[in-house]
Amino acid sequence: MVIGKDLLDGPPPTLLPEDPAAAELEAGVEPDLVVRDHPTSSLAWAVLSDKAWADGRVVESYAFARVGYHRGLDSLRRNGWKGHGPVPWGHEPNQGFLRCLRSLARAAAAIGETDEVDRIGVFLDDCDPSIPRD
Repeated sequence: MVIGKDLLDGPPPTLLPEDPAAAELEAGVEPDLVVRDHPTSSLAWAVLSDKAWADGRVVESYAFARVGYHRGLDSLRRNGWKGHGPVPWGHEPNQGFLRCLRSLARAAAAIGETDEVDRIGVFLDDCDPSIPRD
C-alpha cells in the first residue's frame, strides 16, 4: 500500500494511441476511402458524420457517429478505460471518439432522441468538461 495516495481521486485519464487515419485525412484523402482502410478509426467516422451533417443528411450523420462511437469505446477499453474516468480532449488521438460522441448528440437532437442527448451530455462532461460543444 502506498502511503499518502488519495484513494478517491479516480482512475487516470485514458490516452488513446495515434490514429493512423489522421495522417491520411490531413493529407486530403476522401474520408470514405480512409474509413475503408481504417474501419476502426473513430476520427474517420467523425469526419464522415460531419460531412453528412453539412450535406443535410441527418440520419446518415447519426449512423456514422454511432459507428465511430462504438469503435471508440472498443479502443478506449483496449487502452485501459473501465467505463468511466477522464478522456481528455487535449490529447489529440482522443478527439475522434469525442467528436463522434458530440456528433451523435447533435444528430440525436435533430431526430428527437432527447433521452440520448441527455445521456451523451453527461458522458461528455464525465470525459472532459472542457470539450468544445460546437
